[in-house]
Amino acid sequence: MANALDVVPERQEIKTGVRNTQTIAEALAEVLSDTYALILKTHAYHWNVEGPLFYSVHNLTEEQYTDMFEAADELAERIRALGHLAPMKLSAITDTSIIADRQTTPSAGEMCSDLAQNHERVAHRLHALIEVAETNRDMVTADLATERSAFHEKAAWMLRALSAQ
Repeated sequence: MANALDVVPERQEIKTGVRNTQTIAEALAEVLSDTYALILKTHAYHWNVEGPLFYSVHNLTEEQYTDMFEAADELAERIRALGHLAPMKLSAITDTSIIADRQTTPSAGEMCSDLAQNHERVAHRLHALIEVAETNRDMVTADLATERSAFHEKAAWMLRALSAQ
């Protein structure tokens, strides 16, 4: 009898009517990568923000990284529900994310602007995921992506409003 801890996760075939699950899972994994990278960036800015708007930026970024952390679990679980494995290597996250590091230490305003641009980029990627999901009869993923896009669009708006002159 095998040890219960010797079970290795593997891809499974699903029969729910969703087509091209591999394509959808790959698109979900890209969004998951972006989400994790943006969590890290948002959290780092949260720790380091200074200035007269410290409290506002600090609290807003905490709300945002907390939401994204919960969303990461939903995205990964959707990949699994489609019968695929969620990314398990750090390189799978860093190599596919569109979230880039800044090369210099930003001001509070630059942090807000940078995060706003990143949220917009993730929203754009989610819009593409919605199209792929709908084309392949995956309304569950389309709904999830729509919900996540709404979050990122609102986050971008709030951050832009803080950094507006």
